[in-house]
Amino acid sequence: VPADVDENDVSTADPAAHVMELSRRKAEAVLGRVKEGLVIGADTVVCIDGAVLGKPAGRAEAGVMLARLSGRTHTVTTGFTLIDAQSRKTTGGFEQTDVTFRRLEPWEIEAYASSSHPLDKAGAYGIQDQSGLFVERIDGCFYNVVGFPLTKFYEALKRLWPHEALGAILHGKSRDE
Repeated sequence: VPADVDENDVSTADPAAHVMELSRRKAEAVLGRVKEGLVIGADTVVCIDGAVLGKPAGRAEAGVMLARLSGRTHTVTTGFTLIDAQSRKTTGGFEQTDVTFRRLEPWEIEAYASSSHPLDKAGAYGIQDQSGLFVERIDGCFYNVVGFPLTKFYEALKRLWPHEALGAILHGKSRDE
């Protein structure tokens, strides 16, 4: 369910606070439209030199972002908020992962920036697509760089739902079975 939240309306420069604020806003925006289930809001940013890189406004900005990341290490931060729609219990968390790009050739930046891939991704790349070839090293959670820190999410879910419900899910059933 699209949250329709203005992602540019966050006043903090702290990446963890930034993604936690947006993930909370997204989850709360969707919560008003559902009656049951788990609402998950998430947001990811890329940070380098103290600057927060969100989604590029267009192909030219995507190229600038990729050139800035070329040959350097940056930090990917993803925050998530979980709200149980029935009980309104809320929890969440965030993860940070350092990613090092190899030095990119200008034609590689141009080719990738000219595609549709970078336009909806923080930092103008998605490690799960062709730009995975840009990554030299990852220090931390791979799933965080994809945009959803799976292990941290599961740990948060364990705080929200009883182990019986999670056990049912792990066995391929609904949490109410």
